[in-house]
Amino acid sequence: MKTIVTMTLNPAIDKSSSVAHVIAEQKLYCKPSRFEPGGGGVNVSRAIKKLGGESILLYPAGGLTGARLQELLDQEDLDHRPFPIAGYIRESLVILEESTGRQYRFGMPGPEFQEQEWEQCLNALSAVERSPDYMVASGSLPPGVPTDFYARVARVGKDMGAKVIIDVSGEALEEALKEGVYLIKPNIGEFRELVGEDIKEESQIKTEAQKMVKNGRCEVLVISLGAAGALMISNHISERILPPAVPIISKVGAGDSMVAGIVLSLARGKPLRESVLFGVAAGTAAVMTPGTELCRREDAERLYEVMLSDR
Repeated sequence: MKTIVTMTLNPAIDKSSSVAHVIAEQKLYCKPSRFEPGGGGVNVSRAIKKLGGESILLYPAGGLTGARLQELLDQEDLDHRPFPIAGYIRESLVILEESTGRQYRFGMPGPEFQEQEWEQCLNALSAVERSPDYMVASGSLPPGVPTDFYARVARVGKDMGAKVIIDVSGEALEEALKEGVYLIKPNIGEFRELVGEDIKEESQIKTEAQKMVKNGRCEVLVISLGAAGALMISNHISERILPPAVPIISKVGAGDSMVAGIVLSLARGKPLRESVLFGVAAGTAAVMTPGTELCRREDAERLYEVMLSDR
């Protein structure tokens, strides 16, 4: 299989639990907590592992939370390469209200980065012993990191001969597209923000996406539409992919699972269309799991076979 490198500058320790009712100004007694590694590229590497693949994960680690994050990644037997920073890695919290099924998600800000710290990540990318075939950069940027950081990552990746996949939103995504990347995976809200228009019709979305491809900003767009599936746009493909209907337990990690499914399938030599189908299957499988748990391989493969048989 071809080499996959993932990276994130804003990893987290995800803590999840549940409580009968969420009530303001009362002490709430939650069920036992579950702790998992989290944050963009971390979750992509974890999902790749769950789907039967391998990747190299690059990320910062600082403080007691950084040490704990490394322990959690060791427990999942990932090939992970931390680089030290002064600040503490952030934590996030997901609480399920059992009485309503509502999920409350609290994301904390990341540590303040110094210039030499975020530059370490670019150096680590350049120093990977085997040039990657695919490079996935995913996740929000912590304070102190320039908005063109992902554009710099894309430049490093392309110089190494990698196909660069960016999963981020806002100004950081706009800057990366100026450099030009292989694939992006915005959701529909992020895509509207990107094009600066409140477009609603599928034909309008496809037209704007095709403009990006023709202008060389990216080669492939996979636009997540939630329960309505995803739009796949490239020079040769313009198609909406509908996933099978499944029970939705938690939406946490669905996007990262989708990216993992796409890049793993590509690395296995599958065509683009089949790879995106597997990515949608993996993302759909993720919503079937509780809390911050990602996709399960058996669910993703079963859903993928159903989607193939329907076409």
